[in-house]
Amino acid sequence: MSAIQYEKNADNIVILTLDSPNQSANTMNADFRAALEDTVSKLQADAEISGIIFRSAKKTFFAGGDLDELIQAEPEHATAFFNMIEEMKAKLRYIETRGIPVVAALNGTALGGGWELALGCHHRIALNDAKAKFGLPEVTLGLLPGGGGIVRMVRLLGLQNAFPFLIEGKQFTVDKAKSLGLIHDTAESEEELFEKALAWVKANPISQQPFDVKGYKIPGGDPKTPAVAQVLAIAPAMLRDKTKGCYPAPEAIMAAAVEGAQVDVDTALTIESRYFTYLATSQISKNMIGTFWHGLNAIKSGASRPKDIAKWQATKVGVLGAGMMGAGIAYTTASKGIQVVLKDVTLENAEKGKAYSQKLLDKKVSQGRMTAEKREQVLAFITATASAEELQGCDLIIEAVFENPKLKAKVTQEAESYLIDDGVMASNTSTLPITELAKASKDDSHFIGLHFFSPVDKMQLVEIIKGKNTSAETLAKAYDYVQQIGKIPIVVNDSRGFFTSRVFGTFVQEGLRLLAEGVHPAKIEMAALKAGMPIGPLAIQDEVSLTLSEHIANETRKALQAEGKDLPRSGADDVIETMIHQFQRKGKAAGAGFYEYPENAKKHLWDGLSHWKKDTDISEQEMIDRFLFVQSLDTLRCFEEGVLESVVDANVGSIFGIGFAPWTGGALQFLNQYGLEKALIRANTLQAKYGERFKAPQLLIDKAHTGEKIA
Repeated sequence: MSAIQYEKNADNIVILTLDSPNQSANTMNADFRAALEDTVSKLQADAEISGIIFRSAKKTFFAGGDLDELIQAEPEHATAFFNMIEEMKAKLRYIETRGIPVVAALNGTALGGGWELALGCHHRIALNDAKAKFGLPEVTLGLLPGGGGIVRMVRLLGLQNAFPFLIEGKQFTVDKAKSLGLIHDTAESEEELFEKALAWVKANPISQQPFDVKGYKIPGGDPKTPAVAQVLAIAPAMLRDKTKGCYPAPEAIMAAAVEGAQVDVDTALTIESRYFTYLATSQISKNMIGTFWHGLNAIKSGASRPKDIAKWQATKVGVLGAGMMGAGIAYTTASKGIQVVLKDVTLENAEKGKAYSQKLLDKKVSQGRMTAEKREQVLAFITATASAEELQGCDLIIEAVFENPKLKAKVTQEAESYLIDDGVMASNTSTLPITELAKASKDDSHFIGLHFFSPVDKMQLVEIIKGKNTSAETLAKAYDYVQQIGKIPIVVNDSRGFFTSRVFGTFVQEGLRLLAEGVHPAKIEMAALKAGMPIGPLAIQDEVSLTLSEHIANETRKALQAEGKDLPRSGADDVIETMIHQFQRKGKAAGAGFYEYPENAKKHLWDGLSHWKKDTDISEQEMIDRFLFVQSLDTLRCFEEGVLESVVDANVGSIFGIGFAPWTGGALQFLNQYGLEKALIRANTLQAKYGERFKAPQLLIDKAHTGEKIA
């Protein structure tokens, strides 16, 4: 079966129905390209055609490029890849410039290549579906729109208006598309959609794109227009400030857009193809496609969920502790229509926790993203209480109290008697071993760790921690709940600090070690940003609070000493101790840490950090390597030790949980793409200079010798 079904009606209108064989969505794959070639041959052989309508036989219009195919493109394939893209675009350009009306009947979402196909039509009619999304999100995968999207969006919207949709990959709804003039009409049913498409073809027998009309001017002006030239003079510097040079895609998009706006359409399309080829054959796009597409899809389909256990849904969730974490968990759960009992020691505290949801919902209402009625519905799902009896009938209870084993044991024992049979008791802990916490439970097979990240409403990851005796059924329920509330689950085995907190700690400590070595704090923060981390280690330590880090380190040291082990002190420990006890600077919440937090002004590094200043000679690249290697090597240790069971969970968890540089595709993919032999040599060099934390795990040594990737 062809990916494009060709049909000509009595009015000589050709209806091209997109229907990729053996796929639930249409993509620009080999089947599509072959079908397009066949379709254009038929169109060229028929002089009687009066119009063309693109429609879809799938639930959505068109999903975009075939990422399985794109990830295979290597530098040595660049010429063949470029020619393939150019040939496909030439065929679409033929349809666009034949002079007869071309309509896209959009029955649903059209993203990436799908939106590019729609842009190649003269008239776009969309089904009036609030869930439908349009746009060009390729930048989020290290790519650019290579099917004419840059060229046509710039010509239809102008450079400045097109940039957010191209450089940031912003998606938009039917209403937004209409307001931009990108959707010309809407329909309430598929029948009406098709009828309107037919009517428009008949009413416009001669048609062409507005930008193909002689004398057409790009909205706002081309790059030579003074107002545009003024913006373009600073735009690259502003973009580089955001990307820190880690992401070539946004820069390539800007270059293709600006260069393409200075030439004719066909030359602009070729410029776009060149930049697309450069990105598609680069390692960074492969890293990002591998994790942000294949990895996330594997997690969505339950890669780490026990098989053969029926899907489950939480109906009533108890949250113990209405502080920031508990309040965030309550909000996120209630937002998905699940009943929540938010319990604290006093009703006043519980109400304060519920007020957090009110504040977030009020903001949505004020921004027009939610109705007042919907806000009241969500708030009605949250019951604030000081009474444990309100927990009666919960099928999941999550304790989110302070990181103190005795307190956690107390609230667990108080609450779990109200769970239904086979209900799940969970602890939102970031470091305390789940097997130990589970000892307080009447049935440790029903006990599990659910490690949320702050702020819960924004952070997408939840780290699920299996205790020694956690049952497969309990794990499956926890996985289902995390997906039910729209979060990304990764599964790890029990260990102090688990995966995310443990590896995250290595990043922060490396920054503190650099400070102790005498490196200027601004250089430390900038090196972390240039490595691809979202925030510097000193800034993040302030957010976490120095006192909490000191408390965790002391508790860990005590626990290890009880096991006959020890946690050696480092320069990082000395920095924290000095900051707290000598300088009384405890972090952002206390108003003073590594940064100053002036009212109504931007935070800035504290001058007193000169206390550690020495003449230290270290290159920026050396610092970048230290940040990336200390985390990736420890992630590999977690994998080697069985804390992590899958490379997908490691890569996705490192990016969404600890902010590991997204351009790398994750902490283990960083080593793979670096080259394992080279990574081993670099680790050995860093170990010789800085110590055991850079020691290569045996798994890296083995893989470097066999030439296999970490998989």
